Amino acid sequence: MPVTFDDVRDAAARLEGVAHRTPVLTSRTLNARVSAQVFVKCENFQRVGAFKIRGAYNAAARLSREQLARGIAAYSSGNHAQATALAARELGTSAVILMPEDAPRSKREATAGYGAEIVTYDRYTQDRTALGEALAGERGLALIPPYDHPHVIAGQGTAALELLEETGPLDALVVPVGGGGLIAGSAVTAKALHPGVRVIGVEPEAGDDTKRSLESGARVTVPVPRTIADGQALPTPGELTFAVNRRLVDAITLVSDAEIVDAMRFAFERLKIVLEPSGAASLAALLAGRLELPPRVGVIASGGNIDTGRFTRLVSG
Repeated sequence: MPVTFDDVRDAAARLEGVAHRTPVLTSRTLNARVSAQVFVKCENFQRVGAFKIRGAYNAAARLSREQLARGIAAYSSGNHAQATALAARELGTSAVILMPEDAPRSKREATAGYGAEIVTYDRYTQDRTALGEALAGERGLALIPPYDHPHVIAGQGTAALELLEETGPLDALVVPVGGGGLIAGSAVTAKALHPGVRVIGVEPEAGDDTKRSLESGARVTVPVPRTIADGQALPTPGELTFAVNRRLVDAITLVSDAEIVDAMRFAFERLKIVLEPSGAASLAALLAGRLELPPRVGVIASGGNIDTGRFTRLVSG
């Protein structure tokens, strides 16, 4: 296993005082709607508005003094971009971030606001991994990928650690899936603490690469997904994340963009929280009846980075 529970606990210690310990919400309305007791881990209240600071900071803080002095590079559609930029600022170094041209404006502005230099690319015609590696190599920067890195995965696992410390044993843990870092870290944590828990991932219908990969036993590549869930618009799972997820993840379910919007609306109206599309995917799976739910269910709401205009257009459409 590329990541162990000891790695997650080590990351939790490193993140103490850096990442927020985000709240866990419950709702009688939600429980009645899905006929289960649901605990929502609200990473939309995390620094940078998403769970990504956990992995980015854990990885960046482990770099040598010499590596930090040269600077950090990353590639991301938005949340990891912001997280890496903030981690660089916290650690007194600089960041260069490769972002798609169609990344949400609010995410680009926030990334620049943390002091990062932004370089853009076309996500539908260019390979961001190759571009990011070339950029880091040319400038001598330490590359922190958004998910396929053991220290990133370990950092993401601290969200599930906090959730389970607060709730105690759960029967199922439902996690959104993009590149697979959050669910990999969550699965390592959940299975270590409560081996009987079912870990279930949620992908958008247009981007079912992890589901196909787990079913085939090998990494599968799909066309770059066109979905409102930009944080999950990835064509293939990571190599390291897949190595973890094929062993520890019990199932993957899919949700439509319309179901994601319904979940965003429910979260706003009933839970009084704002979720971006990717952040609402796991809640969408519950509300749409995509899962047979056991009595106690944890849900990671992974982020809330969405500007007012886009949120209004989606939920009022």
